[in-house]
Amino acid sequence: METYPRERYLTRIRPFYEDTELIKVITGIRRCGKSSLMMSIRDELAGTGVPADHLIFLNLDSRAYTHITEPDQLDTLIEQFVKLDGSGLYYLFIDQIQNVRGFETVLNAWREERACSIFITGSNSYLLSGELATKLTGRYIEFEMFTLSFSEYLEMRSFLGKPSENVSQSFRDYITYGGFPRALSYDEAEPKAHYIEDVISQIFDKDITARKMVRHRDTFTRVQDYLINNAASPTNLSAILRYLKNTEGISLKRETLASYVTLLENAKVLYKCPRFDLTSRKSLRGGEKYYLADQGIRFARNTDHRLSYGPSLENILYIHLKSKGYDVSVGTIGQLECDFIVRKRDQYAYIQVSMSVEDPSVEEREFRPFTKLADGYPKYLFTLDILPLQRDGVRHLNILEFLQNDGDIQF
Repeated sequence: METYPRERYLTRIRPFYEDTELIKVITGIRRCGKSSLMMSIRDELAGTGVPADHLIFLNLDSRAYTHITEPDQLDTLIEQFVKLDGSGLYYLFIDQIQNVRGFETVLNAWREERACSIFITGSNSYLLSGELATKLTGRYIEFEMFTLSFSEYLEMRSFLGKPSENVSQSFRDYITYGGFPRALSYDEAEPKAHYIEDVISQIFDKDITARKMVRHRDTFTRVQDYLINNAASPTNLSAILRYLKNTEGISLKRETLASYVTLLENAKVLYKCPRFDLTSRKSLRGGEKYYLADQGIRFARNTDHRLSYGPSLENILYIHLKSKGYDVSVGTIGQLECDFIVRKRDQYAYIQVSMSVEDPSVEEREFRPFTKLADGYPKYLFTLDILPLQRDGVRHLNILEFLQNDGDIQF
C-alpha cells in the first residue's frame, strides 16, 4: 500500500541510505509515522532498482515474528534474508526492535559485516535510554520524527482524497485534533478522540510501564493530566507538588514526581523547553515550560474541554520549529519573558506568539521584551491577525500562513 511520503524526514535520511557504518534510529511519539517512513524509504529504494530480496522489512510486532525475543533468534532471522556472498548491499528495516532483549549486540555485529544498511524504530522510552547510547556509542544516528505539521496535514488530506475545505477550517481542526496521521482517517470528533486516547494508553502500557514500574497509576495519570492541561505555561516540580497536595490531596515525593515527568519526556509525550537568560547567555534552572508532542493529546485528555488558543498556537509553533531542527528555549530578560529564542549554530532569533495584538494593551505587552533587545538578531511576532504591524523592525507574520507554507526562520 502506498504511504504518504514525509519529505521533511526523507530529505534528512537520504544521505545515509547507503551508510553501513551508522545504524539509522528513527524516534518519535508512538503512532507519529515512524513505520510508514521506513516503508517510504523501502519503496523509494525499490524505485531506484534495488532488488526486492535486498529490501528486508521485519515488523517484530507482527504475528510472524512475535516469538523473536532473544538475540540469537534475531540473528538467525536476519541470516535467513541477508546473504554474505557479495551479491550487493542489503537494506534491513526492523520495526519495534525493543521486543528483542539485547538487540544492540546483534545489530552491531551485522553493522560490522558492512553487508547491510540498517534502519530501526522502537519504543522511545527504550531507544532513548542509556542502554542504546552505551552499547552503540558512535555507531548510530538519530532522526527524530513528529506528528504531521500543518503543511503535511493539508498535503495528507489531499493524499487521502479528503474533500477540499477552507484552509481556516482545516487549521481549526488541526489546532483541535492535532496531527496524528491515523486520526486524519476519521471524520468525526468522537472517533478521533477515542483513537488518540488509545494512543496515550498504549504509550503508558507498552512504553512507560514496560521500562519502569509505576506503582500508583492513578497518581501518575493525575501528573500527566496536569502537565497536559498546563502545557505552554511556566511550571516546575514545586508548583506541581503544591497542586497535587492542595487540590488533589496527594502527597508525592519530589524524586517520584521527577521520575514521572522524565517518563513522559522519554515517551515523547512532552517536550521540556528550558529557560535561557539573554543577558548572561546561560541556561537557567526552573520555570521551564512543557509542550505537547501533538495538539490531539490536549483534545483527548483535557479535563475542562476548553481550547485556549494562545497556548495552543504557542505549542504548535514550538513543535513546528523543533521539527525543523531548531534549538528552542524560553527567553528571560530580567523580569520579562520572550516566548522563544530560536537558535541554529551561532544564529539567534526572538519570537513572541499571541492570538492577536489588535488590543493596544496586548500589543504593548508583546512588544515590551523586544525593546530590551539590542543585539541586532531578528525579532518575530506571530499572530492570527490579517494585517501586519509595522513597528520597531519586528517581523509580524500570520501564523496560519507561516505554518501552511512550512515556514522557516530567516536569520
